[in-house]
Amino acid sequence: MIHDIAFYIFAFLTLACGALVIANPFSRNPVTSAMFLVLCIASMAGLFVLLHAFFLAAVQVLVYAGAVMVLFLFVIMLLDLKEEERRKLKVFGLAAGAISVGAVAAILMRLIWVGRPGNGLSAPILEGETRRLGHVLFEQYLLPFEILSLLLLVAMVGAILLSKKDLK
Repeated sequence: MIHDIAFYIFAFLTLACGALVIANPFSRNPVTSAMFLVLCIASMAGLFVLLHAFFLAAVQVLVYAGAVMVLFLFVIMLLDLKEEERRKLKVFGLAAGAISVGAVAAILMRLIWVGRPGNGLSAPILEGETRRLGHVLFEQYLLPFEILSLLLLVAMVGAILLSKKDLK
C-alpha cells in the first residue's frame, strides 16, 4: 500500500519536474530549469529505490544530480545569457512539438494495449545486484564506456577553453 502511494508520488514528481524543465512558467532563467532537472533526477532515483535498485539510485544521484548538473550550471553561468539573447517561443514549433508528443503517446498506448507487456516474464534472480552490471558494463560495453568518458573529457576541456578570457 505504501509502496503504491510512493510510486505515484515519485512518478508524478518525475513527470511534473520533467515538464517544468522544458516549459518553465515561473522564470525564463535557465538555472531554474536546471534545478527542476535536479528534482526530476532525484525523483527518478526514488523510483529506482522502490524497484530495489539501490546502486542505480545512488549512481543517479551522484553522477547525474551531482557531477553532470554541476557541469550544466557551470556552462549556464559562463554563458551569462542576457534577457534579449534568449529565445522566444514560436507558435509553430510549439504546435509541432505537441502534435509529435501526441503521436508518440498514441503509438505507445496502442502498443501497450495490443502487446500486453509483462506476459511470460520470469521473476528477477536477485534485486540490486551490481556484480552482473559491472561485468556487462566492462566486458560487453567497454568501448562505448570509454568513448563516453572521452566525450565528457572533451566537453570539459571545451568548457574551460570557452571560459578563458583574452589576456590582451
